[in-house]
Amino acid sequence: MEYKDYYETLKVKKGASQEEIQKAYRKLARKFHPDVNKASDSERRFKEIGEAYEVLKDPEKRKKYDQFGAAWKQSGGIPPEWQGFDFGGVGGGAGRPGAGGGFDFQDLGGGEGFSSFFEMLFGNAGARGGRRSPFAGFDMGGVELRGPRPGADAEATITLTLAEALRGGTHQFSYADPLTGERKSVSVKIPAGVRSGQRIRLAGRGLGGSDGGERGDLYLRIEVAPDPRFRVEGSDLYTPLAVAPWEAALGTEAQVETPEGGVRVRVPAGSSTGRKIRLRGRGLPQQGAGQRERGDLYAEIKVVVPERLSERERELFEQLRDTSPFRARPG
Repeated sequence: MEYKDYYETLKVKKGASQEEIQKAYRKLARKFHPDVNKASDSERRFKEIGEAYEVLKDPEKRKKYDQFGAAWKQSGGIPPEWQGFDFGGVGGGAGRPGAGGGFDFQDLGGGEGFSSFFEMLFGNAGARGGRRSPFAGFDMGGVELRGPRPGADAEATITLTLAEALRGGTHQFSYADPLTGERKSVSVKIPAGVRSGQRIRLAGRGLGGSDGGERGDLYLRIEVAPDPRFRVEGSDLYTPLAVAPWEAALGTEAQVETPEGGVRVRVPAGSSTGRKIRLRGRGLPQQGAGQRERGDLYAEIKVVVPERLSERERELFEQLRDTSPFRARPG
């Protein structure tokens, strides 16, 4: 079982506040975003940061992680109250007996983008209509269950960047076989504009059935990692656009970041902070609509001033102050 220290991943202390966790995530996500950082391991680091934030931002998940994290480090994945139990026959061979009669969960891997430890804590295999009992295959005291029984469905998670979710396409996905624990690869077609929470079904790749029953299905749940450059509202995207005072007053051209690359736009003269420049059709595909029907991207103007002025700059600003009849406030 792979244990990941999510606090170490985000470079925060265990007692960090939610605000500190969010601030650390935004800083690291911006640093390692694959569209910004071209290092070979940037995508892996970006997804690890997203996984850590997904757990620590949620009070319930964080509480569960804090409760079992230390036990996993000390006992190879087994909370103390489970030690000594023999689960060697549980789950149709999904695991195997561990040292000291315990149970070794290391074969229960999760989906690409989330560690096996995360999947073990928060679930990765569910039965049809509910979670499969871990005691399948036990002696039921003389009660014999006859006939083929279908295997349980399993679920894994794929984490995509916003750009990947927007354009879709075929992705190579690696996962642990729910029955044997063996690592397998499969090509998965991701629909363009997919959203977090949507699932893709892979028939016959779940847990094995009994007495000749068919295998269940594997469902890949989509998680779109937050992109620090954009704010998502429905199908629309919002991104800040910094301009200098003279650019805002006189007008200019500037490059706006989109999930598909930079686009040049015209900033009208007399633009104040808060003004929005609309880029039609540069947002996310609208749910239930055709591929051509996309939301918009809005560049939100933010006027920024130099932190320090040269003597000449100060003279010019003072001259403008003394000459211009414009007043930003009444009175």
